[in-house]
Amino acid sequence: MAQERSSPPALGTSSTGSSPAVRAGKTLTKADLIERVAEKTGLTKKQAEDVVESIFAGLTEALRSGDKIELRGFGSFRLRRRGARIARNPKKEGVSVSVPARSVPYFRPGKRLKEELNSLQLSRASAPARSSREP
Repeated sequence: MAQERSSPPALGTSSTGSSPAVRAGKTLTKADLIERVAEKTGLTKKQAEDVVESIFAGLTEALRSGDKIELRGFGSFRLRRRGARIARNPKKEGVSVSVPARSVPYFRPGKRLKEELNSLQLSRASAPARSSREP
């Protein structure tokens, strides 16, 4: 008899599908992301790790070569150039240090991502506050 395979859970839910996978105050690690990709796609964890690593390598290489990365609905990444400047050393009062020019990655969230995050915050704000004391 063939076993019927259920579809994997969405990336935003746990394997039981009952609770959000990312809760306020929690950090999503690369290992968590790999596990979720494996669950969602049915790939092995090693295959999912290869996929995630490949995506990160592609994004990094694109930024390194000066390209802008645009993921519709999610957001865009680009490099911003920070000029050289003189800063003060917080460990030694009155001492200035030279900070060289450098490039820093910049992320700008997309419209759909902002809307989803704002609707999540609005639904949490409209929910009745839980008291630590019970009546």
